[in-house]
Amino acid sequence: MECLEKCSWATQNRDMGAVILEHIVKTYNQGKLIAVNDVSLKVNEGELFGLIGPDGAGKTSIFRILTTLLLADKGQASVAGLDVVKDYQKIREIVGYMPGRFSLYQDLTLKENLEFFATVFGTTVEENYVLIKEIYDQIKPFSSRRAGKLSGGMKQKLALCCAMIHKPKVLFLDEPTTGVDAVSRKEFWDILAKLKEQGITILVSTPYMDEATLCERIALIQEGRIMSVDRPERIIQAFPKKLYAARSADIYRLLTDFRKNKDVTSCFAFGDWLHITLIQDHADSEQKLMKYAEELGHPQCEVKQIKPGIEDSFINLMRERNVVPQSHLPES
Repeated sequence: MECLEKCSWATQNRDMGAVILEHIVKTYNQGKLIAVNDVSLKVNEGELFGLIGPDGAGKTSIFRILTTLLLADKGQASVAGLDVVKDYQKIREIVGYMPGRFSLYQDLTLKENLEFFATVFGTTVEENYVLIKEIYDQIKPFSSRRAGKLSGGMKQKLALCCAMIHKPKVLFLDEPTTGVDAVSRKEFWDILAKLKEQGITILVSTPYMDEATLCERIALIQEGRIMSVDRPERIIQAFPKKLYAARSADIYRLLTDFRKNKDVTSCFAFGDWLHITLIQDHADSEQKLMKYAEELGHPQCEVKQIKPGIEDSFINLMRERNVVPQSHLPES
């Protein structure tokens, strides 16, 4: 009976999305640790979708469930219309998975790794070379180098080639840009944009908020729960208050002083600036913040109104759920 229900559910959702999760729950340590908490989500076919959240938010558990490497405790999920439990063998044939930790064979050369994964999927490098050509050409001069000796950026590109060599319908990339330099990060996202043009559905997870705007739609996740799903610009537009930026010579004392102000709703450090929201906005709010800072011994304080970003929206959603520690210092 359970099998029939799952089969019926997968069939009904076949044309509704490339990836679907409904009320997925995953716990560890005999239920004491909730990694994924009632997550429902749909990714459209051909979409570049981002799962955005810090370490420990539940991103990897979700990816491992969708790639049939982990069983959920509750809920249902499908990939390309196939149920992740009933049709796990078929799913493994049509998805590409690039885990967060480099997992290729360190002692094999770049070329040997690629040939190995092509063989595992019953194909050859030559058969699908057009799919990876642009990526592989960048690392081809190092084809005889052992994978363990490659730089972070080259390991990243090799892992993507291996995940793409069998021409997957859906590509799962778990924090692919973590630990690589800024140039390699940009190159990688340029590659993803071109892969999307080939009609491949791409799910990418990242802790970097600045990468959220490179996706068509995103899901913001924290402590295993989805806080918001939408286009990045719409999430930013939904920011409920005016946002002010302030800085002075003593940024951390300024942070402490503003957090003591009864009119301040939130105040967090963003690099050299503080981002501030007020209980109530007024036409002269900037001047009032400046005057308050000067009265507390910040003579060179600068205050201005700014547009919020994804990170501001993320923190605001966390605050609404009472999960932001006061010591939170976002990455710039």
